[in-house]
Amino acid sequence: MVNKKLALLGATGSIGSSTLEVATEQQIPITLASAHRDYPKLLEAAIKHKIPCVVLTGISEPSLQVRLRRENPQLRIYFGESELLKALQEEDYDIALNAITGSAGLRSTFAILNRGKTLALANKESLVMAGHLVREYTSDSPIIPVDSEHSAIFQAIGAHPASEIRKLHITASGGAFRELPLQDFNKITPAEALKHPNWSMGAKVTLDSATMFNKALEVIEAHWLFGLPYSQIEAVIHPQSVIHSLVEFIDGSFLAQMSVPDMKLPILYALSWPSRVPSALVKTSLLELPVLSFQAIESQRYPLFYLGLEAAKTGGIHPTVMNAAVEAASSLFLKGLIPFTDISGIVRKALDWQTPLTFPDLDTIIEVNLRVFQKVISQSL
Repeated sequence: MVNKKLALLGATGSIGSSTLEVATEQQIPITLASAHRDYPKLLEAAIKHKIPCVVLTGISEPSLQVRLRRENPQLRIYFGESELLKALQEEDYDIALNAITGSAGLRSTFAILNRGKTLALANKESLVMAGHLVREYTSDSPIIPVDSEHSAIFQAIGAHPASEIRKLHITASGGAFRELPLQDFNKITPAEALKHPNWSMGAKVTLDSATMFNKALEVIEAHWLFGLPYSQIEAVIHPQSVIHSLVEFIDGSFLAQMSVPDMKLPILYALSWPSRVPSALVKTSLLELPVLSFQAIESQRYPLFYLGLEAAKTGGIHPTVMNAAVEAASSLFLKGLIPFTDISGIVRKALDWQTPLTFPDLDTIIEVNLRVFQKVISQSL
């Protein structure tokens, strides 16, 4: 049993749904939950899990707001991002799990950190876009990674100092198209891109896996989470998704964390850390595991991965530009407006537009993110 009060942001997504399962098993009280517009699922969860306060950030229609409050008098229901940020400052919780998808989760990360609460982070963009700002909080407010790869690294490093680490090895499934002939990439449909071979995830994360953009994001996250230079962080394809990442130490030893692919395990560890608690949610049989293999990441198959590394090493505002361009291009692809093979070219153009900016503040990051997104959309339609 985990004896912590939880604020769950992004409660209706795949991470949020898994977190609710963990909370049920471990009897974790949830005091605050949020979603964007999926009010049926959020309100159902609030009633089932006795969550007293909920926030819907994407519902602005006054008539719908009035109806939802009238139909659910037992709940405190708020609307809009400003109300979520206010709730994060005022509600009673010990740890907040930020599973908001995309750049929309950025301000919430800083609201949690500013309050000095423990942050369980599943929002990649917080570190990708503003890792240089987040690092300023890490000595005062703990950040526990929820992504399976960073959770694995976090567990394997333990108390070892950075001076004992030779390299971090982040594993990647290779996504939906790791075996598709390159000449067929121009025929890829959105439905095909959203069929991940190993994991059940939301649309954006699944598409980012197909392009391997998610691995570029995870390299950036690892850089900020563990304070290591990019020269000590690598990614490798591991199709079975059993070894979730590895740490290579200076004596030549490797430590890895492994299990069947299930996000409930890293979520549980993030919520129970620094302890481990009994759980029956995820079970792995060694005798039933497939043969484990590794392979390099092909630049022709996954150009977005290598573009992401370029932006990461440039630093400053460039990771934000890259992230915004990918969000926009991915949206266009999922709507059938551009072919899959155009995504990387659009991102390259957006990076070429941008004037370098070394240490952007939060408002600048959010402004540039929105501007780049809108420019990519308008120039591609």
